Amino acid sequence: MAVTESLAEEAHGPAGAVHEGILRRQSARESSARTYARTLPIVPVRARGLTIEGADGRRYLDCLSGAGTLALGHNHPVVLAAVRQVLDSGAPLSVLDLATPVKDAFTTELFRTLPPGLAGRARVQFCGPAGTDAVEAALKLVRTATGRSGFLAFTGAYHGMTAGALAVSGGAPEVQAARLPYPQDYRCPFGVGGPRGAELAARWTESLLDDPKSGVPLPAGMILEPVQGEGGVLPAPDDWLRRMRRLTADRAIPLIADEVQTGVGRTGAFWAVDHSGITPDVMVLSKAIGGSLPLAVIVYRDDLDVWQPGAHAGTFRGNQLAMAAGTATLAYVRENELAERAGRLGARVMEQLRADLGGLACVGEVRGRGLMIGVELVEPEGTEEPAFGAGSAAVGRGGAEFLDHRFATGPSGDGAHGAYDPSAAASGREPGAHDFGAAPSGGGRGAHEPGAASFETRPGAYDFATAPARTPRPAAPRLAAAVQRECLRRGLIVELGGRHSSVVRLLPPLTISDEQTAAVLDRLTDAVAAVARDEERHGPHGARGHDSDPCPGPGTD
Repeated sequence: MAVTESLAEEAHGPAGAVHEGILRRQSARESSARTYARTLPIVPVRARGLTIEGADGRRYLDCLSGAGTLALGHNHPVVLAAVRQVLDSGAPLSVLDLATPVKDAFTTELFRTLPPGLAGRARVQFCGPAGTDAVEAALKLVRTATGRSGFLAFTGAYHGMTAGALAVSGGAPEVQAARLPYPQDYRCPFGVGGPRGAELAARWTESLLDDPKSGVPLPAGMILEPVQGEGGVLPAPDDWLRRMRRLTADRAIPLIADEVQTGVGRTGAFWAVDHSGITPDVMVLSKAIGGSLPLAVIVYRDDLDVWQPGAHAGTFRGNQLAMAAGTATLAYVRENELAERAGRLGARVMEQLRADLGGLACVGEVRGRGLMIGVELVEPEGTEEPAFGAGSAAVGRGGAEFLDHRFATGPSGDGAHGAYDPSAAASGREPGAHDFGAAPSGGGRGAHEPGAASFETRPGAYDFATAPARTPRPAAPRLAAAVQRECLRRGLIVELGGRHSSVVRLLPPLTISDEQTAAVLDRLTDAVAAVARDEERHGPHGARGHDSDPCPGPGTD
């Protein structure tokens, strides 16, 4: 049944007719590439905070938040005031890359929030107003700075939809980057999960870089997400991130952190890299930094700033309204400690979801960090894996204690900001500074950590001969889609993600109240329980009650 046909059965009165008509015209006029409109057949006309009201009069709790764009929710008063101030002042609205008071205020506030190791010597490039253009700029920058062309990227990554960003994403149609395993627990590519799985992922990366016959030349850079969002809400272990920082720093490989969705307090720290204490060489920022309006930048170390005037440009990189809204948002999050609150609240939400859903055979794992949360739906039949393995809880708690001391990178074992070239102090360079145009010492590739034992002989090394195999249940995208429909019926908007679109994602605004959080949890757990009951009654091939209900569904448009 098409979306518009389903809605026609519900439509009553003028409001319903407007709602239906707009959806029909959208279906007739817009591209087949549209996505959210297919699974969320709503027509928003008003919004405030967490709440959206549709043209048909229905109200929804929005836990999509513009795919993480709305750190303060819809139409927050401080954002509206900042936008009105610019409009009322008569200031130009689009200024290319000219200097303005609005732009100066934004840059000052942005630099105030950056990791300490970057803030003091940062440069910023304003890009076209989308995260994917900022990714393109970051790739171009490190290619120019190093004179190299290849990249290290990770399975499951999502960096955007333009050519270069797609090439380093997990869904790349062609192989243009060396693909590395991203650590995860429930679906560990090595079948072990937990600290040992992450150790194996790191060792694979190290081996690839140091093996002269790996077929991977020294790359222009490594790009990673501190939490993979579209990849299934997978938080990178802090010690693994420190390991990646050490590996790249020792080999003069610029590290690019894609914080497009994780930034501005989303994960419980202002920037997700702050959890691990690392300082990337380049940060890609968009979404929430524009305060709900289009804005994207890259911030990078000044020694990388070697490209020529006009090397990267964009007509709309001078969006004054977005800069004003962004300044207001960054300051509000910082001054009201919303990042810290997101960390506490997210931990409680995940704890409650595990308690409520942990007994359901169709729930594989609850995981996330801060208010970036995912529930993976799995096929309940044919496997013996419990709903929550012993290792999965570590990721679900946020991944902060995911690995053991073997990944410590500093001499004290805390790995506070990653380890850099030990000759830096003697040469007068700041720790962590690199000559990116030159190859590292030792024949072009860095050596292993001094004194490091082989993985097999380290204390606690994994014994493949005696360890039990990990066999997670198959992903269940059909159940995840059913949960999304049931949530919408209950007035809750959620997103799907993950390798097979089997992860129900929550991205609420950081301003969500405790009362609203309880309402979201009630609706989500009720929706998952309804799908689980239906699965028990009918099985994967039986008739489903909600298919015949006159309610919004993904349909065929």
